[in-house]
Amino acid sequence: MSDLVTGEAVVLGLRTAKLPSRGLAVTLDLAAQVVGLVVTTLVLSLLAPDLDGAAVAAVTIGLTVLFLVALPIMIETLSRGRSLGKAALGLRVVRSDGGPVRFRHSLVRGLIGFLEIIVLFGVPAVICSVVSSEGKRLGDVFAGTLVVRERVPGGGGAAAALPPVNPQLLQAIGGELVALDLSAVPEPLWLAVRQFLGRIGELDQTVAHRMSARLADDLAARTGHPVPYGVHPAAYLGAVLTERQRREWSRAQGYAFQQQAQGRQYAPQPHAPQQYGPPQYAPQPTELRPPQHPAPPVAPATPPATPNPPASGTGFAPPA
Repeated sequence: MSDLVTGEAVVLGLRTAKLPSRGLAVTLDLAAQVVGLVVTTLVLSLLAPDLDGAAVAAVTIGLTVLFLVALPIMIETLSRGRSLGKAALGLRVVRSDGGPVRFRHSLVRGLIGFLEIIVLFGVPAVICSVVSSEGKRLGDVFAGTLVVRERVPGGGGAAAALPPVNPQLLQAIGGELVALDLSAVPEPLWLAVRQFLGRIGELDQTVAHRMSARLADDLAARTGHPVPYGVHPAAYLGAVLTERQRREWSRAQGYAFQQQAQGRQYAPQPHAPQQYGPPQYAPQPTELRPPQHPAPPVAPATPPATPNPPASGTGFAPPA
């Protein structure tokens, strides 16, 4: 049994698949592939009965490669290492370092598997699986992969792996969770905790407890606070992960409110629409004048009377 948590948090605290289970899974996969190949060939023969011998041979070779090589590679890549037979028996293909398989791993396994299982009738695969301590066939050796058990017979689920915790004890550790300094916890460890808790229902109880204890110890070494007495390590991991998510949510909410406040502060003020044309001025109160009445006409002034000159020879001047 391998016991490893990698940076991608694929838990290898599982039993490696041996020859009987792997042989049964391969048998189920081959049966499904052969049935699909035969049905497709019959349908094409009914749809195109006039094909010559060369066309029939080309179609047969193409369908054989499609169903026995291409489809298994594609299914294993998209399902992260689970074919039909492996899913039925609770098996999965992973990398030797514990990570999920990629296309290149499935391609190597599919090409070599076609030779050692179909062309050579599985003789090299059986010999290599018996010799290998981890049950690897030639495709696994060259691709750097490993087939492990995801489900263990008699293993409990998430409810069995997580025993009930006293509510008073959870309430008591609530204050410690709020005061924890989570800045020193690296992101790969958070990823390992999340994926472990997501797959805990597929693990054996003993394996789940051992892996959760080790993850809890790693977490306690970063935070400086050990797991409280009486709390299951997996439950403590879930509580700490929930506290981190709460802090991230609060931080995101505060940042959103700050952005909204800044947006309202620097928002441009609306301007009145500009009017084009000659300016018009409204009369101001100081410019209002009372109505002016016309002045009465002025009579022309009469010229002053000039005195009459004295009559000549009398010496008498008339009164003015």
